[in-house]
Amino acid sequence: MAGDAARTLSPLALLGPRLAGQEDLLGPAALDFLVDLHRAFEPGRQSRLAARRARQARFDAGELPDFREDTRAIREGDWTVAPIPAALLDRRIEITGPVEPKMVINALNSGASCYMADFEDSTSPTWENLLVGQRALRKATSGTLDWMAPDGSKHYVLDPKSTTTLIVRPRGWHLDEKHVLVDGERLSASLFDLGLFAFHNATVLQAGQRGPYFYLPKLESMEEAALWEEVLSYIEQRLRLPAGCMKVTVLIETLPAAFEMHEILHALRGRIVGLNCGRWDYIFSYLKTFRRHRDRVLPERGQVGMTQPFLKAYSELLVQTCHRRGAHAMGGMAAQIPIAGDPIANEEAIARVRADKQREVEAGHDGTWVAHPALIKVAREIFDAGMPGPNQHDTRREDVQVTRDMLIRPSVGTITRKGFDNNVEVCVRYLAAWLDGNGCVPIHWLMEDAATAEIGRAQLWQWLHNRNLHLDDGTPVDFSLFDRALLALPSKLADRMKLPGGSKINEAIALLDELTHADELVEFLTLPAYERL
Repeated sequence: MAGDAARTLSPLALLGPRLAGQEDLLGPAALDFLVDLHRAFEPGRQSRLAARRARQARFDAGELPDFREDTRAIREGDWTVAPIPAALLDRRIEITGPVEPKMVINALNSGASCYMADFEDSTSPTWENLLVGQRALRKATSGTLDWMAPDGSKHYVLDPKSTTTLIVRPRGWHLDEKHVLVDGERLSASLFDLGLFAFHNATVLQAGQRGPYFYLPKLESMEEAALWEEVLSYIEQRLRLPAGCMKVTVLIETLPAAFEMHEILHALRGRIVGLNCGRWDYIFSYLKTFRRHRDRVLPERGQVGMTQPFLKAYSELLVQTCHRRGAHAMGGMAAQIPIAGDPIANEEAIARVRADKQREVEAGHDGTWVAHPALIKVAREIFDAGMPGPNQHDTRREDVQVTRDMLIRPSVGTITRKGFDNNVEVCVRYLAAWLDGNGCVPIHWLMEDAATAEIGRAQLWQWLHNRNLHLDDGTPVDFSLFDRALLALPSKLADRMKLPGGSKINEAIALLDELTHADELVEFLTLPAYERL
């Protein structure tokens, strides 16, 4: 049965085209499992999303984030997380990327300590992408994954001697999976991604002491972490797995979560192994949290680096918190990619990566992220020199004293015309690629994903809706400036059909125009974009 008709398996409906071999992934037992997950946890998910909206309304009204008084005992208590399994003790270099077969093979063969297979920010969630990704990970788990280039020029196979550990990142709590309805409601994208992967692979991974391991994204509170704890415990019981064998790392990539790091570790203390500085999403969350706060407008993206006081405070607090509790403190992403044909520019880019990784290892981080295999050697050399052991848990950072005001202090900087125009261009080009099914795109020698595009999109909205801002040359930041930048893009991207998603440029321009002019900042770019996939 082809096309977009629905195939109903009461009480579940699969929407969209039937793909070859999908019954192998979505057989009756797997679908029953997803139905049970939805019925058990959808009410809790909706409750947590409602709590997010209520808190954001308070921020819009002028409230500022702060440490919770009702959880002081957790922050001041003497407790640690459960022991970390051997496969996750040394995570000095992690590579991330989408779940397409070629990427999965290259990442697992890369020599990195871990590969984060990403269903979230670097995957455009078309039905085909999701199922191809699930199939690729299932074959990778069994050691049978291979991939042939479409022109037959190269055959990619997994290295049987690979020691790279697989970690899977599902989509966040805020996202639905529109192709799966349970009792007439969309299934949570989180439950679809993690649940389907666990159903097919958890037993094999656990038997080999290789997992299953997950990265949990976009959490904003300890209650959201507690919901994940309930889900993972339920899955372990259903699949007859040892309690606590499903290990997780939580990305601290929202501003509210930075005030609840102890609490998030505590809620997941039987299975959590670390926190990660998800820097790009964190900057986006700062923008979104303070979207109505004229005194907390940030300068252009290129000026908001990890040495800015509010980001430095956040990363050092994360190191201190994790090491006090016996967990890893993972560093952030190096988004640079090699610059072919320009050795001077390439060396400048690599120098920025080296400086960033040197900062992380000196701060006490236990590992870091890269987006490109060519950066693994660069990052490894720095971490090998600065971290001779498997981690730096003995670096307690007791010198760190972070207050509420330090975490929310805005950056000092400017908005240049180049920075403004770059935000417009990156948003449009990324969104066009995403609408075309590609969630991870190189633009101006940076690997852009949904998180980096969100920074540009949120900045444009905030700059334009907080009046009386100016470029560094005195030009007013207003909608005429934005409209001119949009109008200039088609001619600027004259070779658009050579770009990822080139055929979607006009659609992307129209969507960015609509979102930027809207009176309210849309919570996530991917929410309206998903309806257009």
